[in-house]
Amino acid sequence: MAEGHRKRLKDRFLSDGLDRFNEINALELLLFYAVPREDTNPLSHRLLERFGSFSGVLDADYEDLIKVEGVSDHTATYLKLLPEAARYYQSGKIKEHVELVTLTDIGEYLVRKYVGITKEIVYMLMLDGKHCVIGFEKVYEGSVSSAGVSVRGMAESALKKHAAAVVIAHNHPNGLAIPSPDDLTITRNMKAAFDTLEIQFLNHFIVSDNKYCAIMNGNEI
Repeated sequence: MAEGHRKRLKDRFLSDGLDRFNEINALELLLFYAVPREDTNPLSHRLLERFGSFSGVLDADYEDLIKVEGVSDHTATYLKLLPEAARYYQSGKIKEHVELVTLTDIGEYLVRKYVGITKEIVYMLMLDGKHCVIGFEKVYEGSVSSAGVSVRGMAESALKKHAAAVVIAHNHPNGLAIPSPDDLTITRNMKAAFDTLEIQFLNHFIVSDNKYCAIMNGNEI
């Protein structure tokens, strides 16, 4: 009976994709590959009841996942791998020297880079004179306003890459893509530092839930 159900879900996926699956069935299908010899329907229900949605399950912390009855270390690791794999896949589709001409180009590029990331991370995007990507580095894991974010370190990386322009980005994993007063202050400080080095500071982006906000209006803030 269980094997027949598994085969039907697999065949349905191969025929139609995931779009017409409800969240229970979609999660069941994923769990087939972490829990190969058990009915995954009850576990899917428990996970959705605990975390609220399919995306909520995949975004949940490892420590919270293993507290759910029936979730082993192997299963929790597998669930955490999935959004990371999606981000890795998206990154692989972006050509290294892609040209980012507009703020929309940059925003969409950054949104793809944050797929599956649930912690606050600061990135620096480096561009050449034609606005082609020549570098993308993680600056810090934590708040952009933290003392751990080194403007000097970012400047050194940009100079090493011979960047003509830079973009700073950070995410609000559990909030909105809206700048805080601290975000505005750090943006001014960063712009001043890069202006001194004659490296164009294009903007500071905030990313949240597949949306983004560019803090600077034109070249002023």
